[in-house]
Amino acid sequence: MNFYQGFRNLWGPGHQSVDNNGITIWLDKISGSGFKSVKPFRSGYFGASMKLQRGYTAGTNTAFYLSNNEAHPGYHDEVDIEFLGATFGKPYTLQTNVYVRGSGDGRIIGREMKFHLWFDPTQDFHHYAILWSPKEIIFFVDDVPIRRYQRKSFETFPLRPMWVYGSIWDASSWATEDGKYKTDYRYQPFVGKFTNFKASGCSAFAPPRCHPVSASPFRSGGLSGQQYRAMQWVQSHYMIYDYCRDYKRDHSLTPECRL
Repeated sequence: MNFYQGFRNLWGPGHQSVDNNGITIWLDKISGSGFKSVKPFRSGYFGASMKLQRGYTAGTNTAFYLSNNEAHPGYHDEVDIEFLGATFGKPYTLQTNVYVRGSGDGRIIGREMKFHLWFDPTQDFHHYAILWSPKEIIFFVDDVPIRRYQRKSFETFPLRPMWVYGSIWDASSWATEDGKYKTDYRYQPFVGKFTNFKASGCSAFAPPRCHPVSASPFRSGGLSGQQYRAMQWVQSHYMIYDYCRDYKRDHSLTPECRL
């Protein structure tokens, strides 16, 4: 779909430029920018091709994600693909994250997995996607699955309808090496380009018979053998952080790590 078929500006209207198929958004010392899907979904496949800014981008966060934070403030669900900016000569970090009923209520429980990609995301457009079904969440980069988050309990899985968002904003307090390097507005504007939007699945208003999208040839969901091996390859070569392997975390709050 093109941008206006599925999305509207959410904030920073003066910091975005729309053509028929895509949108460019940017961050400067005045503002960032964000957009939101017209309708909410209860499952589906959501993707966009993105191209990131090169050079010094520390402190910036360029994101494509699902959320219901406006419907459930302080008690919301969220599924994130976030690009965390870097200093000169360092690669972007692709962070995936899942929040379940409560990021922002004082007990923020993130489920981060971070990657350095096998290509330079500033050189060209690449496609990034989230597949969300009642059974699992799968993150894709150029159709390669990089992470699968399975529903292991009601408490650890987002099931309420969510909207699709994109944004660029100043996350200096944590984005680059835990906040060591801040956004430096001498290098503004910081630009993110989005195109080739895909949003297919069951909207929040679809009838109960609407069947969730599958990531693989299996209608029941899951990954094919080839997809699973590809995900293992990515995680063994390019994953730099897994919250379940972080011994400093309190894993009583993330019981799926023990299942």
